[in-house]
Amino acid sequence: MHDQIPFYKPFMTGRELDFISECVLQGQTSGNGPYTRLCERLIGNIIGSGHLLLTTSCSSGLHIAALLCDLEPGDEVVMPAYCSPVAANAFLSVGARPVFADVDSDTLNIDIEQVESCLTDRTRVILPLHYSGTACDMSRLLKITEDKTIRVVEDVSEGFGARYHGKALGCLGDFGVFSFHETRDPTCGEGGAIVINNPAQYERAEIIREKGTNRSQFFRGQVDKYTCVDSGNSYVLSDLLAAFLSAQLETFEQIQSQRRVLYELYLKTLAPLAERGLIRLPATPADCQINYHGLFFLVKTGQVRKDLLSHLNSRGISAACHFSPLHKSTMGKRLGYESVVLPVTEDVSRRIVRLPFYHDLESHQVLRVVQTIFDFYAVKADL
Repeated sequence: MHDQIPFYKPFMTGRELDFISECVLQGQTSGNGPYTRLCERLIGNIIGSGHLLLTTSCSSGLHIAALLCDLEPGDEVVMPAYCSPVAANAFLSVGARPVFADVDSDTLNIDIEQVESCLTDRTRVILPLHYSGTACDMSRLLKITEDKTIRVVEDVSEGFGARYHGKALGCLGDFGVFSFHETRDPTCGEGGAIVINNPAQYERAEIIREKGTNRSQFFRGQVDKYTCVDSGNSYVLSDLLAAFLSAQLETFEQIQSQRRVLYELYLKTLAPLAERGLIRLPATPADCQINYHGLFFLVKTGQVRKDLLSHLNSRGISAACHFSPLHKSTMGKRLGYESVVLPVTEDVSRRIVRLPFYHDLESHQVLRVVQTIFDFYAVKADL
């Protein structure tokens, strides 16, 4: 029998319950309270932007962005086929059509040449996912859109704290959307945020997030009553969750430091397998500062992936795969993509392996994971 090593385990700083108790005692557990303001200030300090709003999830942040883009039925949104379905759903919900592009084989980010080939006179948005906290080539992507009326919505669900040429992801396009889901660090279980990089759109974003009403303006004394003024939904994060997240954000540097140690230990100890050509480790371009979101690698075939995951799981190690290609999903087929071939997306989705990665993971557990992988390949490990 082996001790279990889970794929992910939420991190607790030790102050979350204190903050939540104080939130309850202050008498405001709904959103837009003291902890919402603290949380938004802490996020702003980390990413260098004050024009942001907490949301109930990354999904709701993407929906707000979709509404802010003023899309009409039939407008097109270019996005990677290798990403979460929530990105496509946010734009489908406003009548837009996702156009799926292939990904770059090195970073698994959207392929910029594919983006250019996908553009039509109906293209209104490009949505890059910064896969596993590694920035896509934003310089080239923004160059594509500079002479066009095309918005860029960054999906930073895996990239909080990561940077591109020194600038925080989420602050490069028109909008950036973060996730603070349980599988993220920092986390509040369920939550997110949207960065509005055009300050002129901040007020409308606030209205959309407040059920389409100007309720926030009412509480600031800017109007004598509030009413419905736009479309929207109930996307304000509870102050209870903001309190939890605030405790996490205060220790963000500690979280990042520990995750870096684990990430680099994985890379160092797995390197011999990569040198033998048995696996391919992730590539980090020189202009990217990653956030150590997680550790993945590619094996040679889908069958090897299946056998390796079985081998790891049978020994108490919870490894995983990742996204299913959206163009091959039921939704993708319904949109007419059944016969479309995106070779890199289809290939990496069959071969990717993600390893246990969380703040409290200990070095000896990393070494056990790596030794188990070496055992699978029957290669002598010098750990």
